[in-house]
Amino acid sequence: MYWTLELASYLEDAPWPATRDELIDFAIRSGSPLEVIENLQMLDDETEMFEGIEDIWPDYPRKDDFFFNEDEY
Repeated sequence: MYWTLELASYLEDAPWPATRDELIDFAIRSGSPLEVIENLQMLDDETEMFEGIEDIWPDYPRKDDFFFNEDEY
């Protein structure tokens, strides 16, 4: 299983919190690439509730991880 920012972006509008099956259903309905669906199918627990993308991809970069000064723009 591998995640990139592009793949994770397809789950931004997912109905969080959600189970694995709900996320797979959302990914299929929203036209996500096959890699997103395959990554979700590799999650272990079918009944576990995921609160956000960070639960699926712990290294998901947050806004604080970027050195972008919003005040400049």
